This record gives sequence, C-alpha cells and structure tokens, in this order.
Amino acid sequence: MPQEDETPDFNPETAADAGRASDIEVTKAHKTSYSHSAPLDIEANDIGYLATFLLGTPSREFRLLVDSGSADMWVGGERCQGDDGDSCGDHRFLGPKSSSSFRDTGRPWYTGYGTGTVSGNLVNDAVKLADLRLQNHTFGVTQNESAQFTADDIPLDGVIGCAKQSLSIQQTPTLLNALKTADLIAERTFSYKISRESDGKNDGEITVGGMDPSKYDASSLIRVKNVNDAGFWEAKLDAMKVNNQVVDLGDRSCIFDTGTTLFIAPKPVGVSCQNLKGGIYNGSKLQDVDAIHKSIPGAKFEDSVNAWTVPCNTTILVALIIGKRSFPIRPDDLAFLPFDNTTGACTSAIAGGDVNEGPTHWLIGDTWLKNVYLSTNEDTNEISVARLAN
Repeated sequence: MPQEDETPDFNPETAADAGRASDIEVTKAHKTSYSHSAPLDIEANDIGYLATFLLGTPSREFRLLVDSGSADMWVGGERCQGDDGDSCGDHRFLGPKSSSSFRDTGRPWYTGYGTGTVSGNLVNDAVKLADLRLQNHTFGVTQNESAQFTADDIPLDGVIGCAKQSLSIQQTPTLLNALKTADLIAERTFSYKISRESDGKNDGEITVGGMDPSKYDASSLIRVKNVNDAGFWEAKLDAMKVNNQVVDLGDRSCIFDTGTTLFIAPKPVGVSCQNLKGGIYNGSKLQDVDAIHKSIPGAKFEDSVNAWTVPCNTTILVALIIGKRSFPIRPDDLAFLPFDNTTGACTSAIAGGDVNEGPTHWLIGDTWLKNVYLSTNEDTNEISVARLAN
C-alpha cells in the first residue's frame, strides 16, 4: 500500500462537473414509469448493463454494472489506486470529501471476478436506486482496483451484485435484504429486462421487489426452483434444441448472470476442435460447446481466434427448454462479432470456457437474457422466466 501522501488528491467538484471519456461507450435507456424500477443503460454493443445510483450527501450519480452473478456492492474510493500506482481512471469516486454522510467502518474487503480484482474498506452512506432510498447502507469502497476496472474507456463506477445473500463476500446485508428489512419492498426480488443496442428501443430496466407486467408475456411465464446452494441463480435445463432438434447433452443446469456477456459452455481441455467428427474426439463424447456447434449448419472452429464461428446471416434458432417451455436466442444474437455484420463468418456468442460450478453447469449471460424477462425471488428461492412483451 502507498503512503497517504503518495495517493493523488480527489476533487469532487471536478469529478462531478467534468464529462467523462467513457460516456461515449454507453447508450442511455429511456426513463421508467413502473414502481421501484430504474433504467438499464447499455455498455457498448450489449457487453454489460448499467444502473444509475445516487450515492452520498449531496447525492451524486454513479453507474453500477448490474451483476446477478455476484452479491456485493462497491464503488471506487476517492483515494483509489490502480495496479500501476496511478489513479483509478476517469470515473466517479466516493469518500469524505464528496459526501458528508460517508463513514468508513475500517473493515477491509476484497473480491475477485473473472475479469479482475478490487479491494478496500466497507463504508456506510446514503444509497438510492429508483424511488428506493437507504440512509445508511453498508457497501464496499475501493482503495485498489486492477486494470480491468481503471481504464478510462470502462464506463462503470462500480458493481451492484444481485445474487443471494449467501454469496456475499462482504458478509453484510445486500441491498435487497436491507430494502426488505426497511419495509421498502414487499419481496426480495430483482427483475430484469435486458435491451439490445441494435434495436434502438433502449427499454432496459431493473425492477426491485416485483415484476413489471408491461415487459413480459404473462401467458409464457414459468417459475422454477433455484437449484444452486451457493447463492447463484441456477435452473435445471430440460433440453437444448437447435432448429427444434434436441442436442443430446445429458443433465445440465444454467446459472443466469447479467454480468456476463456471452453464453459459456464447457469445452475440452487442451484439445483442438479441427478434427472433431460426429460428436466424438478420441473416443470421447464432445464437450457441450462443441456438440452445440456441430448441430449448427455452417459453424466452424477457427484456430486463429480460438473460438467457434457461425454464418453472420444465420437464421438458426438455438433454444433453451426451461420449465417445459422453449426460450430461443434470436439469430442475430448468436452471431456476436463483428457487430452488425451480415456476410461471412462471425464469432459465436456461445463460447467455450470453464464454469466454477463444474462441467454440467452453463453460465448464461446477456446473449440469451436479451431474449427473455428474468426475475429472481430470494423469499421463495425461485426463478421466473417469460418471453418478452410484443
């Protein structure tokens, strides 16, 4: 840790008034009208989704990545430093200089993500999301952030974790639990409408304590039990279909993670997929990511990018069957990169990777979540999924 006088000073007036370079990376969502709901802005081309919080006294806007795959809330601190010893970039920061209600508890805190690490202290301060306000909520303020969070072109100022309390590393009441304890919400529920930048609708929304009926088709709504004991939101997968044909994969389950861009399925370790034939490699059944793509016409594994590609103009429907109902991925969501390309080969949005819970667990990110309305209920330990309203 650097000495106190080695850390750059923070000027709250400059931070509050200056435009940020990262503003150009965000598509603002339209205002919401439903109770306890806030707009979800789009980071770049559907990479992530940001909710605006009001923090401190006087209150200032902070953009937090909405992450149903973690349980803790944090923002950057006024004296935050990056891995290189420099400041934590062109972001908003919270501390005693900018907030008269800021109180540092002195309790250290650290967490790691797949994309980087952050550490600092737990603090108490005022927090507001939509029409919900907590005067003295406990959350993390960073003193150190890895480069993945400090870059000027990263538009988020922190993270709001929306997984269950049991997943919290901070071991303090989550935002959802604190709101329920304060009798500000009827049930411990987060609901999400994830928007698509290319549609131009900009109608993304997070709703706390309920579900917005204008966002989903009620006739398609299913409720299933959460099958994860660690604190993630995970549902049993009944089947996967490609153009209505079942892909035989065995028992699988899906962790729903708004903080992940892609659909992550297990892949063989140390295996090139060039010579995969008929679902078999060296006498072994294909791992999921390969079996899925072998069912997609025109899909190829490209060693140059170490990923599967699909035709950019594919019309194939890949669907997850959950609660005995089919929820397909729109074909243009399957063709992930290059963005808005209609010819040639595009990198597939179904990627191979390791999921910490094990090889029968998938990590389902925004690729699929853009196509459904998702709600997680900590009171009943249930997950609700519905098709989007027309």
